[in-house]
Amino acid sequence: MRAGVIGAGAWGTALAQLLASDGQQVMLWALEADVVDAINASHQNPLYLANIPLSPSIHATGSMSDLSACEMLLVVSPAQHLRAVVAQAPTGVPLVLCSKGIEAGSSLLMSEVAAQAQPESPIAVLSGPTFAHEVAKGLPTAVTLACEDKALGQRLAARIARPSFRPYLSDDVIGAEIGGAVKNVLAIACGVAEGAGLGLNARAALISRGFAEMTRFGLARGARAETLGGLSGLGDLVLTCSSTNSRNFSLGKGLGEGAHAAELLSNRRTVAEGAHTAPVLRDAARAAGVEMPVVEAVCALLADAAPLADVIDALLARPLRPE
Repeated sequence: MRAGVIGAGAWGTALAQLLASDGQQVMLWALEADVVDAINASHQNPLYLANIPLSPSIHATGSMSDLSACEMLLVVSPAQHLRAVVAQAPTGVPLVLCSKGIEAGSSLLMSEVAAQAQPESPIAVLSGPTFAHEVAKGLPTAVTLACEDKALGQRLAARIARPSFRPYLSDDVIGAEIGGAVKNVLAIACGVAEGAGLGLNARAALISRGFAEMTRFGLARGARAETLGGLSGLGDLVLTCSSTNSRNFSLGKGLGEGAHAAELLSNRRTVAEGAHTAPVLRDAARAAGVEMPVVEAVCALLADAAPLADVIDALLARPLRPE
């Protein structure tokens, strides 16, 4: 299958590198003209994935029409821009969504947004514990590839799989998406614990109780528990909550150290998706009657609605209850 990638940030570039690792041609669409020029001229993306030599089989373009010959498209645009980007993509081509988030205003998952923007295009979701620089270097990774059409999922998996990149097939698209969206918010909470010096016990508690929140919300939206306990849920949660290589964890660390969210976000070229997802997730959870106190706490810190000490005290003062 001729493959294209929409979005030349770190993750999109890493996926293009993965798809080109066997010498097949890969078309990579980038918004920024300087990124297109750098990839084509020197096989580098210094803006988003520095110090990684890229395959000469990757050709970058700023024209969406150049993707018309592709038989599959990996979509890696920021979640809040996915609707507009997908609407410009060639019609009828299978879309593998690699962005993690919930759309503001609609509370729709990325698969739901893409289905509205490109109703004739089959949809799959790729999600799991994947730091871009490790994938680009060929280090071992396993992911969930979710697709309701089993035959299509098998064809996509065969094109994407590499000896060091192992996709596990699922038909639970909703579950794969919810894991990826919610873990970004929980990673901010774990970063706060790191920045505030609350210790590893606190981080472990946040991961465990955050996973409980993810599960409650996922089940309410129709996800399966085994998907949330797999690579796209628990696996991605553990990775993102444990390293400053995570943009969301780094954002939370800054909050824990006393910085304000507006200041931290204004200094970033890359997107910490959890900051955009958090208030949308909070509102969707409230509407569904799902309790998510860790998510509520992250929202309070992002909105600068309460001092850090008060937010922590409020979490610790919650009524005792069965696990």
